[in-house]
Amino acid sequence: MEIKSVAVVTGASQGIGRATALRLARDFSAVVLVARDKESLETAASEITAVGARAMVIAIDLRLPSSAETVIKGTLERFGRIDALLNIAGAVPQIDLFQMSDAEWDDGLALKFHGARRLTTEAWAALMASNGSVVLMSGSAALEPKPGNAAVAAINAAITALAKAFAEQGIQDGVRVNSVSPGAVMTGRRQAFFRKWAPAHNLTVEEAIKKFPEQAGITRFGKPEEIADLMSYLVSPVAKWMTGASVRMDGGEIKGI
Repeated sequence: MEIKSVAVVTGASQGIGRATALRLARDFSAVVLVARDKESLETAASEITAVGARAMVIAIDLRLPSSAETVIKGTLERFGRIDALLNIAGAVPQIDLFQMSDAEWDDGLALKFHGARRLTTEAWAALMASNGSVVLMSGSAALEPKPGNAAVAAINAAITALAKAFAEQGIQDGVRVNSVSPGAVMTGRRQAFFRKWAPAHNLTVEEAIKKFPEQAGITRFGKPEEIADLMSYLVSPVAKWMTGASVRMDGGEIKGI
């Protein structure tokens, strides 16, 4: 099969990253799945090949500075091009501002911010050659920082700013760059959070999950597939005049303009 378009998706072993990789298999000739969990990546890759796209698995820790070169070089050696880079990997702990250690701050930045920055920089020449596109994953917490999610909010805000800086350069270089800020999406990671959070608030996990949307002013949690559809749009030809945007999908949780 001729490889006409290639998407690289980080965080592809679970949650929004996995849903995005599967969604892009409908639009791209090949999808490169990047995360640490090789077994989960291979399971997702088998689903991608089942719909007719090619899949490549790269199990690697993007916290390591050398990982970006490994991912991009490996992709180009295998497929010869990169048309889209979707930086989704990165979980930042929700720890109180006054309790979070320097090591925990550094770890959150290492994967979500620096991992995305390095990959985008490393892939830039290939993206220029294909007039490709980049999406960086931010989050709605950037717009409403609180003591309990200070690191999440600060790192997400930095990612939004980083995406805009890349987008400015991309106008000259022919590369589109946008960021996405999801709200409360129900993933395995969020379920794990509620398993820890609920007992501390004298609630069952089921009660906590039911109560949260009501408190947040939304009708329900988002689905990973809904964010994946948005990602697919942003790297598609129909969004070719869209760059430098920070797109929020949160079910209406943040009411500010």
